Amino acid sequence: MKQSLQLKLSQQLNLTPQLQQSIKLLQLSTLDFRQEIERYLIENPLLEPGEDRGEGSEAGEGEVGDHPLESSNDFGDDDWSWGSGGGGSGDDDEDFDPASNTARELTLREHLLEQAGLLPLTALDRAVLALLIDALDDDGFLTQSLDEIFAQLPEELVAETGLELDDLAVALARLKQLEPVGVGAKDMGEALALQLKTLPVSEPNQLALALVERHLDLLAARDYTRIKKALKCDDAQLKAANELIVGLNPRPAARWAQLTPRYVIPDVIVYKARGRWRVRLNEAARPKFRVNQMYANILQRSEGGVMARELQEARWLVKSVQQRFDTILRVSEAIVARQHAFFEHGEVAMRPMVLRDIAEELDLHESTISRVTSQKYMHSPRGLFEFKYFFGSHVETEAGGECSATAIKALLKQLIQNEDKTKPLSDSALAEALSQQGIVVARRTVAKYREAMQIAPVNQRKSL
Repeated sequence: MKQSLQLKLSQQLNLTPQLQQSIKLLQLSTLDFRQEIERYLIENPLLEPGEDRGEGSEAGEGEVGDHPLESSNDFGDDDWSWGSGGGGSGDDDEDFDPASNTARELTLREHLLEQAGLLPLTALDRAVLALLIDALDDDGFLTQSLDEIFAQLPEELVAETGLELDDLAVALARLKQLEPVGVGAKDMGEALALQLKTLPVSEPNQLALALVERHLDLLAARDYTRIKKALKCDDAQLKAANELIVGLNPRPAARWAQLTPRYVIPDVIVYKARGRWRVRLNEAARPKFRVNQMYANILQRSEGGVMARELQEARWLVKSVQQRFDTILRVSEAIVARQHAFFEHGEVAMRPMVLRDIAEELDLHESTISRVTSQKYMHSPRGLFEFKYFFGSHVETEAGGECSATAIKALLKQLIQNEDKTKPLSDSALAEALSQQGIVVARRTVAKYREAMQIAPVNQRKSL
């Protein structure tokens, strides 16, 4: 095979390191973005946390909304920094967190052991009771049988203490007498039954007890016809028993559940001024850092050196951060301008909008709009919303207009809230009600929207 040289021209898209950095910072959530900036501050010696520049400081190049990017015309006379305000005197008193000085709430285990400590028990009985407390799940249920728990005990311990299965049964009876009522039950039905047994004896109480012990599945399915036939009761009796059950706690340990909080810092603040809806960047979401002025001056005069790369990366970071907040502000302003009716009247006034609409208006790529709207939040008088909340498909109306999916969901929620609870509206009836308002949607579309809002179907919404 003969070898030869050929000249071929082709186009190829290569992302520069600066562009890659800008894209990465743009798509990060506020919390991840702040962590990324902290990483840069640790790795790059030319970057340092910013300080409060005082009320008299002037804005430099690249103003972003009401919050300028402070910088010099070049590296030399002044420093480059991002963020202003928010600094402090650094006194020790300002580092004190009042929340750390609040009383700690007891865990479920501690709460139960505290009650057990008041009982006149032997050391062995107290240890067995603590064993069952440790076996409870997050709802306060003892899902393991006593046989299983006893089988897991070391044989040496059983032989040494003379522990028997009956000792566990006695400890379980003691556990069920502790607060909250229902703890130690094997399931929800038993927990509800334990709570009912503490109430005064009455006809509704006895009927409710029969319901939770034998027909809890029928009650969950709202099959009132079969319940009345099985318990030989009328609507009034069943309604009184049902009201008793609704007032109980199906999960005895719910208040002790360890929930991991999700912190959301809004990127922009939406407010109304002089009759117009406006947007400004959230000061709390803006990191404060700058390029060390002394190092920058030295490197500027030396024209290179071992720190030249770090200086270039620092300059890129400042520009990338500025571009991130510029883009977030532009996109949020465009969203608010298109959805001003939502901020005035609520979800029913939401306009249909897709990413392409904002991309064409701002002359940006759809992928850029997608990155900006992902995990970015705006705080408004109507609440906290992710940017993506304002985008959605549309349905054509009989008048030739368009209605957004969010507005349709809001109308469905209103129809369901105002329906007759004894005769709730089916998906077909809801579709018919929407068509009377000029919005033509199929029954399966109504079902999809209803499920998205986590609203139960018609048979589970029926009440007495």
